[in-house]
Amino acid sequence: MQQTEPTETVFLGETTFRNDKVRFGIKQDDRRRHMYVVGSTGMGKSEFLKSMAIQDIEAGRGICFIDPHGDSADDLLDYVPEERIKDVIYFDPDDLQYPIAFNVMEGIGFDYRHLVASGLVGVFKKIWGEEAWSGRMEYILNNTILALLEYPESTILGINRLMSSKEYRKKVVSNVTDPIVKAFWIDEFAKYADKFATEATAAIQNKVGQFASNNVIRNILGQPRSKINIRKIIDEGKILVVNVSKGKIGEDASRLLGAFLITKIQLAAMSRVDTPESERRDFYLYVDEFQNFATESFANILSEARKYHLSLVMAHQYIKQMEEPVMDAVFGNVGTIVAFRVGAEDAEFLEKWFQPDFMMNDIVNLGKRSMYLKLMINGVSSKGFSASTLDRFSKLEVSNRQAIIAASREAYSVPKNIVEKEIAEWAGPIIDDFVPQEKRGDFRRDDRPFGPVQGKPFDRRPQSRPLTSTQGRPPMPRRDERPFNQVQGRPYPRREENRSQPKEASLSALSSVPVDFKGRKIQEKPGNHHKEKVEVDTGELKKLLEESLKKKE
Repeated sequence: MQQTEPTETVFLGETTFRNDKVRFGIKQDDRRRHMYVVGSTGMGKSEFLKSMAIQDIEAGRGICFIDPHGDSADDLLDYVPEERIKDVIYFDPDDLQYPIAFNVMEGIGFDYRHLVASGLVGVFKKIWGEEAWSGRMEYILNNTILALLEYPESTILGINRLMSSKEYRKKVVSNVTDPIVKAFWIDEFAKYADKFATEATAAIQNKVGQFASNNVIRNILGQPRSKINIRKIIDEGKILVVNVSKGKIGEDASRLLGAFLITKIQLAAMSRVDTPESERRDFYLYVDEFQNFATESFANILSEARKYHLSLVMAHQYIKQMEEPVMDAVFGNVGTIVAFRVGAEDAEFLEKWFQPDFMMNDIVNLGKRSMYLKLMINGVSSKGFSASTLDRFSKLEVSNRQAIIAASREAYSVPKNIVEKEIAEWAGPIIDDFVPQEKRGDFRRDDRPFGPVQGKPFDRRPQSRPLTSTQGRPPMPRRDERPFNQVQGRPYPRREENRSQPKEASLSALSSVPVDFKGRKIQEKPGNHHKEKVEVDTGELKKLLEESLKKKE
């Protein structure tokens, strides 16, 4: 692929110069000082970003285009020439049958683990909000991520498992080499009382579990072997088109994936410290609605990315969407500011940057596709001037969209059934002592009292087993058709069989058995209100018996 020269220009729009309409642009070196674009909906902001990206694609440059709406990202595929089809990685979470393999925790060197952990914690903190955050949550989550980064094939799905499963925690912690992280799990967390440990981790598990239970997120971030190598994408000038449409996958999922990607791009750019600056290929990151993905570490990208040849183009609708630290970083580091029509409050703020050339009323009354710019020219910020956006670029006569999607699926995605099988095997069944399917007859896996894998107290109970089998066995005979020995009532002999047989009655037999025929009184027990009972006089009984036997003889 042809390398981009520093003097190459990307055209931004048209302006009036000496009564003529002329096109103007920005040089590559000036782009390294980043660009900030603000404008209300429908004013031409997204088309402005797309026109720059199309020029980069046609010139053979490497870009990442992150779009939370989806329209611009999807439209870019129609502008990719045939020779760059295999350069495109189309990141579309809505492609449910072929989830892209992106493990944000894979392949992190020891020197960068703390940066990754800090970045991931920052992403969760951004999404959950400051009001739902605490110092203890950050402390535990940071140590959790640091431990997982040392364990082979870890993903964010391991966060909850590490906190809840003692067996899994033992395996992970035994692999930790960082003494501080290991000390936390062995000397501190292990000594938490069960109740305290549950309370300390419940909030984290609840929030991380919301993403883990989302099959879109789980099938992308839960794959242990990532197929996206961000460092390789940057170094080789690939095209990463990210369609994180909020309308398709939900706002939280969109923010999570976008923020993770930006974090990985930042880390990949910083890892280029091992490459001489003269050999670092320029890479361009376009982020629409960037405030959705801007964590506290985003400020580091703006301040440090230039030396790593990572150039940002950031766009959103109004200034108050930014948190104060991010806003300070943006206006303290960007070289080029582009303003479309905005509301009065934002116009008042932007007036400080464009006066005396343009005032608040001018900015509020801008027309569609019209803009004011302060452009970086040879390292110096220009005076403010007005311009209009370029006309739309013509699409290719024959779109390569389907070929791009097919090639991207083959190279960077895994079929859904394979992904879900691997994740299920990793998670492991909680109830695993059931009879195999071929030996269970009609008692299906889904008919288990507690669900297919783990207990759910109100799952349906298994249906009654039918009298006839579907597994090829002979039908069970009815009760009245069974042989006698299969339906006996008791497994032990009848009581009559154990009874002693009657003996011959005679005086000799009677006298051979020493029997005490004395009568005795049953003493009344305390509290016994029944009358005293006397046994029969056996002496009289003996006399009667003797007389009876003599008569027989």
